[in-house]
Amino acid sequence: MSRRRSTMSDNLKQQIAQELGFSNTLNQEGFSGVSSRDCGNMVKKAIEIAERNMAGRLS
Repeated sequence: MSRRRSTMSDNLKQQIAQELGFSNTLNQEGFSGVSSRDCGNMVKKAIEIAERNMAGRLS
């Protein structure tokens, strides 16, 4: 099984995890220790950030 290349940078993942309050878990256990709900919230936050960036470029 091949691993997919991540679209989000490690820095962005860390920043979002910190904002959402699970950066310690991510640092200590990696994504295997992060709940499905937190991963989903991370994706939602990343989409919000991307949408804001896109809107700023279109203005």
